[in-house]
Amino acid sequence: MTLADPAGQPLLHTRSYEVRAYKESEGRLRIRGKVHDTKPAGLYFAQDDEPLSIHEMVVDIVVHFPSLEIIDAALVMETHPHTECVRIVDHYRELIGLSIARGFTHKVRELFGGPRGCTHTTALLQAMAPVAIQSMWSMREPAERETPVVIGTRPTPAEMRERVSFNLNTCHVWAEDGPMFTALDSDKDIPLPIWAVARLDKLGLDHDAWYARHGAPGE
Repeated sequence: MTLADPAGQPLLHTRSYEVRAYKESEGRLRIRGKVHDTKPAGLYFAQDDEPLSIHEMVVDIVVHFPSLEIIDAALVMETHPHTECVRIVDHYRELIGLSIARGFTHKVRELFGGPRGCTHTTALLQAMAPVAIQSMWSMREPAERETPVVIGTRPTPAEMRERVSFNLNTCHVWAEDGPMFTALDSDKDIPLPIWAVARLDKLGLDHDAWYARHGAPGE
């Protein structure tokens, strides 16, 4: 489903978040995010035929893998409404030393909420944290692709529980008493993700061979 404008309802504002994760090295994960607010053409200036950019902030975070401790952080305000806005930029260096995993959202609100930070940057940070978690499995992928697959073998439920431990209590599916950990605790496999099954079928690849290499990704 695309984000289409409803008929007959004038557009007032567009906010977009873009967050990307990069493998900087075996032990370093870079998360780069941008929040961008725009107003439609002609809303504030009748003669203006271009969208108007009013906020554009970029945050760059370097995270240690696999601990997910932030080891570097930088904020750039590319578009901002007031000259005073940039006075808060250096404050976001306080991210260094925090874990981007559990408790991150609460700590961000504590350090940068309300008058202690920039509301747009703080909202962006809360959108960036899940991307670090989503990248945990992907950080292992290049090395795992080079590991020979022994057909007929697959991670045991106990091994899988260890591999997906970073997902514990991140959502209702991965709750401690939810379907995934309940299956693993009962010595049962967890299913492959729907997207993996669909792509394996499209490519004509064997489900068991892929599971033997990757397990069931927790992303």
